[in-house]
Amino acid sequence: MSTIDEAVDAAFEPLRGRPGIDRAAALVSNLADYGLIWVLLAGIKARRRGPDRRRAVVALGAAGFSSLLVSRIVKRAVERERPDEHLSAAVRTPTSSSFPSGHTLAAYCTAFILGDSDVQTAANVGFATAVAASRVHLRAHHPTDVIGGAVIGSVLGLGLRPVVDLVTPGSKGRRRSGRRRGRGAGMGRNEVVLEEL
Repeated sequence: MSTIDEAVDAAFEPLRGRPGIDRAAALVSNLADYGLIWVLLAGIKARRRGPDRRRAVVALGAAGFSSLLVSRIVKRAVERERPDEHLSAAVRTPTSSSFPSGHTLAAYCTAFILGDSDVQTAANVGFATAVAASRVHLRAHHPTDVIGGAVIGSVLGLGLRPVVDLVTPGSKGRRRSGRRRGRGAGMGRNEVVLEEL
């Protein structure tokens, strides 16, 4: 792990100390702090009553609770020290153990659960990747902490997404997964349209 950490950290080193990049990393990290960006996105999705509001609320709750629980369990089991030097930036000083990156774990978990479509999920994962990079750039975590957080968060999110779709019937996410199952069962295009109506 130390070899990976040293190689990735060395790749980030030329970018550190550049005010624009440092500020961008701090902004992304702060947006992910306590799930702020995900709460805002869920709020936008929940602006109208109905199944999509229920899905947004259930997805946010499932992602928040599960990622916090799993992160705390793994952190207590591993108890890894943080990097020695943190980049000077306007971000909350981390106090928990380093592995896994809680910001990254929560970001990937929520990215997969909250997206209603492939495009939304891809955009969410893109932001989660920016969160991961910001944590390495700021030296809040070792690179392997971030890799571990991304893997654990992705597995958790992909595992919970079908459950969220199942308990929120009629939502966009549920309709999308239902449509895929229908086609797989040999349904024609017209039958799928009628099923959606």
